[in-house]
Formats: sequence, C-alpha cells, structure tokens
Amino acid sequence: MIIALAGRRVDAPETTKVRFPAAHLERVQQDIRAYLQTANARGLVCAAACGADILALEVAGELGMRRRIVLPYDRETFKQSSVIDRPGDWGARYDRILDEVAARGDLVEFAYAKDNDETYFATNHDILDQAAWLARELQQELGVLVVWNGISRGPDDVTGHFLAEARHRGLPATELLTV
Repeated sequence: MIIALAGRRVDAPETTKVRFPAAHLERVQQDIRAYLQTANARGLVCAAACGADILALEVAGELGMRRRIVLPYDRETFKQSSVIDRPGDWGARYDRILDEVAARGDLVEFAYAKDNDETYFATNHDILDQAAWLARELQQELGVLVVWNGISRGPDDVTGHFLAEARHRGLPATELLTV
C-alpha cells in the first residue's frame, strides 16, 4: 500500500490551542510505525514539516519504504517557514531526510507563492496526486493517514482540508490522534 499523509506540526511553545504537544512525539511516532507496518505500506508521500511529516518520514526510512516528499516551494524556503520555527532538532532531521529522498529522485518541489493562502491547499492535491501516481507505478493500493488532534480549525485548516479531499476522492482514510 502507498500512504498519502498529512498531519499537524508540533505545537509552538506559546500556543494556547494544544494540537500536537511535544510530549507526545514519541508516542505518535510509535503509532505511525504500527500503522505503516499493519498496513503493509510500501511507500509514503507527504510534505516534510516538523511534526507528523518528519516523524512518518523517519519511520518509513527505517522500514525501507520508498519516500516521496512534495513541497509547495523550494526546500530552503519550506525549511524556514515550516520546519525550524518550532523548538527541537527538526532542521537537522529535515536536511538528512531531504538529502536521502532527493538522492533517489523522489523530492518534488513546486513553485507556489509562499504568501498565498491557497498554496498549502494546492499542495494537498499534489500530495494525493503524487501518491496515486506512485500507487499506479508500483501496482499498490492507495491509503491516507491523517495525524492530528481530530478537530478542524475551520475552513483554513490545511490538515482538515487534506482529510476532506481524500474522502471526496473516495480514498480510505485513517486518523491517528496527536493529543
């Protein structure tokens, strides 16, 4: 099975709305590992933000799965906006994973505008499209994993949009909770 994944970033220290507390990182990564193993996953397609994405990419690498990373814009800009703005060693982990994935030719960088509100919604479509393409190429089924707190923030919630779009496409979606 090829898994398209989206999920929450780890909470910023000053957050008042708990969505993915740093104290839950290890448990969530274990849950992701159990899901990927149970699903007999062969590939993972996602972005590479701090939190669910990087945790899943690490597990997929340890399990020898094919990994495809889909970014809305160049890797350095994405690193600044979605990786190193939270506490932890996310930057080093991101660089290592992206180097490994790029060496295999599985890093996809689009050229969306960084400051456009629609950029991440478009990237959700791209992740699902890339996962569908990879599933066809490898003759695998396609599944969706959403790693989040289970509650949408509303119409601007990118993770909620990803889940809604997967369901709209008729894809089987599993949710793992971060809280």
